[in-house]
Amino acid sequence: MWAAGGLTALAAVLSRFAGMQTVGNVVYLAATVLAGVPVLVRAVQSLRYRTVGIETLVSIAVVGACCIGEFSEAAIVTFLFQFGTYLEQKTMTKTRSAIRELTSLAPTTAWRLTEDAPEQIDADEVEQGDRLLVKTGGQVAADGTVLRGEGYVNEASITGESAPRHKRAGDKLYAGTILESGTLEMEALKVGEDTTFSKIIQLVEEAQDAKSSAERFIDRFARYYTPAVVLLSLLTLLLTRSPDTAITVLVLACPGALVIGAPIANVAGIGRGAKEGVLLKGGERIDTFAKTDAILFDKTGTLTVGAPRVVRCISCNMLPEQILGLAASAELASDHPLAKAIVDSAREKNLPLAPLQDVQACKGMGLSARAPEGKLLVGSARLLEENGVALSERMKADMQSMQASGATTVLAALNGKAVMLLAIADALRPEAEEAVSRLKKMGIRTAMLTGDNPATAAAVAAQAGIPEAHPELLPQDKVDWVRKMQRQGRTVTFVGDGINDSPALTAADTGIAIGSGTDVAIDSSDVVLMKSDLSGVVRALTLARKTVRILRQNIAIAVGTVAALLAGLFAGYVHMSLGMLIHEASILLVIFNAMRLLIIPKPRGETK
Repeated sequence: MWAAGGLTALAAVLSRFAGMQTVGNVVYLAATVLAGVPVLVRAVQSLRYRTVGIETLVSIAVVGACCIGEFSEAAIVTFLFQFGTYLEQKTMTKTRSAIRELTSLAPTTAWRLTEDAPEQIDADEVEQGDRLLVKTGGQVAADGTVLRGEGYVNEASITGESAPRHKRAGDKLYAGTILESGTLEMEALKVGEDTTFSKIIQLVEEAQDAKSSAERFIDRFARYYTPAVVLLSLLTLLLTRSPDTAITVLVLACPGALVIGAPIANVAGIGRGAKEGVLLKGGERIDTFAKTDAILFDKTGTLTVGAPRVVRCISCNMLPEQILGLAASAELASDHPLAKAIVDSAREKNLPLAPLQDVQACKGMGLSARAPEGKLLVGSARLLEENGVALSERMKADMQSMQASGATTVLAALNGKAVMLLAIADALRPEAEEAVSRLKKMGIRTAMLTGDNPATAAAVAAQAGIPEAHPELLPQDKVDWVRKMQRQGRTVTFVGDGINDSPALTAADTGIAIGSGTDVAIDSSDVVLMKSDLSGVVRALTLARKTVRILRQNIAIAVGTVAALLAGLFAGYVHMSLGMLIHEASILLVIFNAMRLLIIPKPRGETK
């Protein structure tokens, strides 16, 4: 390409300044062959698959220009076309840098603990259950749990947050993160392609390859547009009797900016999101998400921090430790945040825990189990009511008092009698109120859907500034609310933690999983926020809207340029070389317009 450009410049000097027109034409022809053969090859290859693309238009125009003796035009057109293609490739490579940056962070080695001494192995050799040693400055080679030691881990490759997080025994570790200080011993639980890090890379790759509805429309449009341009050129030849004008129509009507404008915007938006810990799963999902006008939030683990604690325990007919130990033994089988709070409370009191038999989950209400003392129920008042367990007036009053303070209540019943009432409090995320406020300013209707009781739901919603709270909902009830709002003509986004909310995440127009990438979150949602931060919802929606806006701007630039060039041609103001220069300038314009998405300004709120 650069050689062709040099020859074109040399030919211009020979023809215009040295008076060597014939020699200049030969050099022009050499430049045309050098830059034009690759274009012709691509045109022939596309025709073999019955596709008439841009290369076909350029090839016909260049051959026609040579036939009528316009060698300078042919050389300039081929060089500019190759230069535009080069710029497109370089820009697409840059916009796909998110994948390269992620891949470069992949762990390559690990220290496996053996009976003798730690041995260094390839990261690919790590197996589930291996005990690994992570040294200061080393990378974590697998997803797992800290067994011993403590230190600060940089999780930027997972969450996008560079501030190190303190890790100690029992905490989770993710492959690809870096231990900045301390020493950790860990157990590998997920290895290879099953790690969160690998799934992030796979998601970004798939998202950047997935086409939006606008891109698919452009693909279909191009199939008919190119033959139509050829027909227009023939009609121009018949009407004007000017081969030069007919060939110029072919050159100027090339939809280069149109073809590159949409995909480069989507890829840039996805790449920008990946750098900030926001995984957008493809152009189609970006387009849908950008239309959001209603966002529904789960409560526990979404609006709240997801680390509830037992703050009060009332028991009757049994010792508090005895019934708390039974309830915690039953909850060992659950991964719900409330279950974890009960188990943690029992462990803090050093109560003996042992898995119970016949543990069955009652969706959205709790669970039942068979304890040595008899049938045990642990869950909401609704669970006890459906199993015929009556509550005393005193217990009802205590429950209402706890709920009014914003606590979630969990009841336990043994052999048909209520024996314990727990108050579990979960703090509101510190950024929740501001995030909800900003969504309202963006014109978004907000509501909270929760399985919790009405009093607690109302208290949490009021703290977050959410005007609607719908309590005591089972997973299917949340789906029903999503569909109800969709029937009202709204484009609904549901935000959940990806554990119990997968039905609602799937039913919504856009599902957002908040948290550090659980399997269910990644599989069920359209957007994954790797940081447990509700401001990411605002950031993601802002980015999606900006991406769609830039995509539409690019389409308008491309179509407007072609229309203006053709009008200028028939009015006598535009010739082939000038038209091709303007055409390539339009490609540069849509590229630079899309590149704005990759610019991450210095923190100044979330306005971007």
